[in-house]
Amino acid sequence: MSKSTHSFNAEIQQLLNLVIHSLYSKKEIFLRELISNASDAIDKRKFQSLTESDLGLSSDLYKIQIIPDTTNKTLKILDNGIGMSEEEVKEYIGTIAKSGSKKFLEFNREAQNNPELIGQFGVGFYSAFMVANRVTLHTQKAGTQNGTLWESSGQGEYSLNSVPRPEGPGTTITLQLNQNENTEEHPSQDFSDEWTLKNLVKTYSNYIAYPIELVLPENKIEVINSQKALWLKAPSEVTNEEHNEFYKHISHDWQNPLKWWHWKAEGNIEFTSLVYIPSKKPFNYNMKDYEYGLNLYIKKVFIMDNNKDLLPPYLRFVKGLVDCSDLPLNVSREILQTDRQIQVIKKNVLNKIFSGLKELLEKDRVQYETFFREFGPTLKEGIPLDPSQKDKIADLLLFNTSSQSGLTTLIEYTSRMKPQQKNIYFASGDSLERVKNSPYLEKLLEKGFEVLFMVDPVDEWVTRDLKKYKERDLQDITQDNLELEPEEEKAQAEQEWKNQIERFSPVLEKVKSSLDQQIKEVRLSKRLTKTPSCLVHQEGELSAQMQKIMKQMGENNSWSDSQKRILELNPKHPLVEKLINLPEESLKNWTEILYYQALISEGTPLENPIRYNELMTQFLSQAPVSNQLN
Repeated sequence: MSKSTHSFNAEIQQLLNLVIHSLYSKKEIFLRELISNASDAIDKRKFQSLTESDLGLSSDLYKIQIIPDTTNKTLKILDNGIGMSEEEVKEYIGTIAKSGSKKFLEFNREAQNNPELIGQFGVGFYSAFMVANRVTLHTQKAGTQNGTLWESSGQGEYSLNSVPRPEGPGTTITLQLNQNENTEEHPSQDFSDEWTLKNLVKTYSNYIAYPIELVLPENKIEVINSQKALWLKAPSEVTNEEHNEFYKHISHDWQNPLKWWHWKAEGNIEFTSLVYIPSKKPFNYNMKDYEYGLNLYIKKVFIMDNNKDLLPPYLRFVKGLVDCSDLPLNVSREILQTDRQIQVIKKNVLNKIFSGLKELLEKDRVQYETFFREFGPTLKEGIPLDPSQKDKIADLLLFNTSSQSGLTTLIEYTSRMKPQQKNIYFASGDSLERVKNSPYLEKLLEKGFEVLFMVDPVDEWVTRDLKKYKERDLQDITQDNLELEPEEEKAQAEQEWKNQIERFSPVLEKVKSSLDQQIKEVRLSKRLTKTPSCLVHQEGELSAQMQKIMKQMGENNSWSDSQKRILELNPKHPLVEKLINLPEESLKNWTEILYYQALISEGTPLENPIRYNELMTQFLSQAPVSNQLN
């Protein structure tokens, strides 16, 4: 066949321009697409040679070559795969020209909702025009002596010619690279540059099964891909050293990982996954621009990093990848489509991570606690963020407590509960030392009840969503409805308590009147044994710790700022007992001091520290002479 020239019609030219200029977000993607096509062609030749042995090569001869020419600004990609006949060139490479505008318009519309169309129209090949002003494809079908030369500038015409390929069966794609102006706003990459090509292959095609050779001047040849997809090896065949090296490669972390899980999922959706738990948080872990997610490969071809569709934010410390044989992508293979398959993979990954962490907790407590001290607060975020996994996450949580020197799980806590103890008690605060010395613990410790210490800011959200564990209610010990007495003890103490209320009733009224702007109510306390006063909140209202956190976050909502709490007074404390016989003015001063002391005890900054200092100075100056404040 002599050389023939063909024209794209106007509609097809418009669609071709769309493919070339608008489909991909990064121009560098073209190399991934062309290498992926070359790998597929070799796969097809190897497969076909199973039944037609004369088509095959020795396994060590299959390869992909990249030949840059910096002087002439050209780039060649060669393979010795199956190649194409003239008819196949027309069908697969000339699809856009052959199909007509109507069919491609249908494709263009359907691609939005039917991503499986990827590859059916040679879109990956046309990505070459993003970086080249002329593309030549020279191909020869394995088992034939005839080659086909296709050439186009992408501007309106393409040519076809019958020319044997010098290298024999396979395909050569030659790009006459654009020489765009390089500006600070739009820096251009030199795709004939050795370092650029090595970096792109390492990023996108490092695990292609065949050697990718970079051919440099003087026929210097260097294989620039590893070919070894670690995750496709049997888990038992991968050494710890290999895992450490690979983790550092994908995470850019200089430390070895703490733990990893490597598995292959089979069934309706088959994929391989390899995930790692870091030893330490990266330096930018808590920054807003921190990127997380799993790397996605399809048939060992890198598609995207930091894919958030496969990993929830509360597992953002996990590093790793998923390699699936078939996933729905959009037409440019850059964006994963959200559908049932993705959800199935995500669920499988979550289950594996949760089961792996639970096994680590049960079999290597020291290592698990090392993990939890680093990433426990992040894991806790899953309680409010993902109700479907709440129970699994709850089993993995660790807390300090009032009766243990180390960390404890909720199941361990419940196993130690006293027979008369109804609820799981917890105290929250901004430091472990402060919570340990909280006056709210006094009665609980006296009765031998263990209290969980919640000192991570996220714990406030955890306890609001995790209301029960193993049918036991979680009870905030700073809440007003704290019931510590079993029924039989309640009955015995009821008369005594009535007597106390009757005795202190006039004082409580005066205290409420004096602090009307600060408190909602004043009561006698059953929870205090050593401390004279404390502040509690009603069920459903924000705790003092939550109010403090929200203010730190800038959430100065009027409803939280104006929320009044309940002042509890310990009727058995000498200072509270003294209130009964104080004159009116002295009572007001004492009342203020008790209120300020309640704020100090819970770690809340004083509203008026100068006033508190004045009262205490007055008290101390008169103490040796009188026990009253005037």
